[in-house]
Amino acid sequence: MSNGRFKVYRSLPEEIAMIGKIVVAASVVAAFSMPAFAAEYWVAKDAATHKCEVVEKKPDGKKMMEVGKAAHATKAEAEKAMKAAADCK
Repeated sequence: MSNGRFKVYRSLPEEIAMIGKIVVAASVVAAFSMPAFAAEYWVAKDAATHKCEVVEKKPDGKKMMEVGKAAHATKAEAEKAMKAAADCK
């Protein structure tokens, strides 16, 4: 808005309120989008070479066979499960 040759700006409390609304909105968007970025790791055995490896996609059952029935939250957890699996020794 302008008042003649001077611009009229919002008052400081209005600016702070607007920034607060933006921060809350960004936080809500981030909170709901985080599960979409969560990775899952699987222990898989190659059907041709019979070697195990940790993969980020669930094995298809044709080229890669699933070892165990659970997804792992971290790569380190999946590697530990791979070392413990009887199919991978």
